[in-house]
This record gives sequence, C-alpha cells and structure tokens, in this order.
Amino acid sequence: MTTPPPDGSRDRRIEDPSNLWIIHPAGRALLPRALTLGVSANSVSIAGLVLGGAAAFAYTQWDSPVFALVGLLFSIGWLIADGLDGMIARATHTASALGRALDGLCDHGVFALIYISLALSIGTAGGWALALTAGLAHAIQSSLYEGERARFHRRIKGVALAVPPAPTGMLLVRIYDSVAGSLDRVSMPFERRMARAADPVAFGRRYGESAAAPLRFMSLLTANMRVFAIFIACLAGNPRIFWWIEIVPMTIILVTGIALHRRIERQLAGGVSPSIRLSNEQGNT
Repeated sequence: MTTPPPDGSRDRRIEDPSNLWIIHPAGRALLPRALTLGVSANSVSIAGLVLGGAAAFAYTQWDSPVFALVGLLFSIGWLIADGLDGMIARATHTASALGRALDGLCDHGVFALIYISLALSIGTAGGWALALTAGLAHAIQSSLYEGERARFHRRIKGVALAVPPAPTGMLLVRIYDSVAGSLDRVSMPFERRMARAADPVAFGRRYGESAAAPLRFMSLLTANMRVFAIFIACLAGNPRIFWWIEIVPMTIILVTGIALHRRIERQLAGGVSPSIRLSNEQGNT
C-alpha cells in the first residue's frame, strides 16, 4: 500500500528509489535540527550549490576512482540539500517565487559546473560540443519533466487548470516555465473534463491510478539518476558516456513518457478507461 510523505508534498508512486530510501529520509532527519537553528530554505539552497561546486572540483580528476567517489558523495550531499530546502520552506511557510527561482538556478548551476569541469578536463572542441548539446537536452528534459510532475500532483487533488498560466518573473524563470508549461495547452481537453466531473477529487484519483506509471517511468530523468550516471561514466573512464546518455536514452524516455501521459489524458477525457499500466502495481507495494 502506498503511503504519502510526512508533509504531503510528493506522491511516492512517482518517486525514484534513491529519493524514497536515501535522499528524502536524510533530509527529514536533518529537518528538526535545521528548524531549531533557524536555518532558512534559501541558505540551504546556496549550501547545496557549494556542495555541488565541490563535486565539480572533484570531477576535474575523474580519471581517479577516489576523486570520482568523492564527487559522487558531494553530489549526494547536494541532492539532500536540494530536498531539505523545500522541507524547510514548507515547514516554516516561507515558500516564495524567489526561493523557487533560487532553488532552480542552484540546481542547474550545479550541473553546469560539473559539465564545465568535465569538458575542461577533456580539453577538446568535440568534448565541449558534446557537453553543450547534452546541457541543452538536460535543460529541456528537466523543464518538461518538472511540468509533468507538477501537473500530476495538482490533478490527483482534483484541481483542474482553468487556463494555461502565463510565465512571470525573471527572464530565465520565464523561459523555464514556458517550456515546463508548454504542454498545458495540449492538455486543456483533459482539464476541462476534470472541471466538469461530478466529483473532481474522485476523477483525480482515477487519473492518478493510471498516470502514476508513465510519471514513474519518467523518474529516470531526475537529477539523482544523472548524478549516478556521471559517477558510472567516470568510473568507466569516459565522461562522454554520460553526455550521450543525456542526448539519446533520456530524450527517448522523455518523449515516450509524455506520449503515454497524453494518451491517458485523451482516454479519460473521452470517457474511456485507460489501458496503460506499465506494471503500476509495483509502485504500490
């Protein structure tokens, strides 16, 4: 039976195992101490950026297994901080647009530092071209995936979208939100069907039972999976492996997950029982 997280912010059905069993438990263990000390969510975001920077520095020596392991450990520390800042913001009711933007910029900043450190260590024009291509693929994948996650968490509460929201804030935030929300317009027939439902909450539960499977499949696009992929590629002696993983397999995962999600929306909007499961029962054990 699936149990919700303590703060109700995430649905466990769509989380990857490393979040469920390592990253989030570590964050929850640190939360009481952080609250006692009065640590702010934004300061934890910045601390995460520092940890990510340390990981990037370690990865400049990726050809050494010891430094690759140190890079992985610092990266895990960053992932824990990345989860902890949100826990603090929710616990202290200090969530804000600025904090969200800072969190997002720190997340992308960490990967940018790691990509740059790896490209510098390779030192070839081909390495830089591959790093830049992978970075662009990463940005698009992350934005679209986060949009899908936000859509899922809103809908399972029975909340329909009236109109696609207009991006606001800083330019980079607007660009990120524009990509993340680009599928809202495609999904409006489903949103209107949910809004007309006699019991939107029940309709949302029905949606969640089917949509959890493709969302869980897309959890392969999380920062956690990228962190472990970087480590494995470095141990294999070729960071380029990671960049090719981002460009090809992760793009295929994104496109497949989005297509499956849209198919479920169309089926529910048309009154048809969704046929996509992807072994959904495994996520409820």
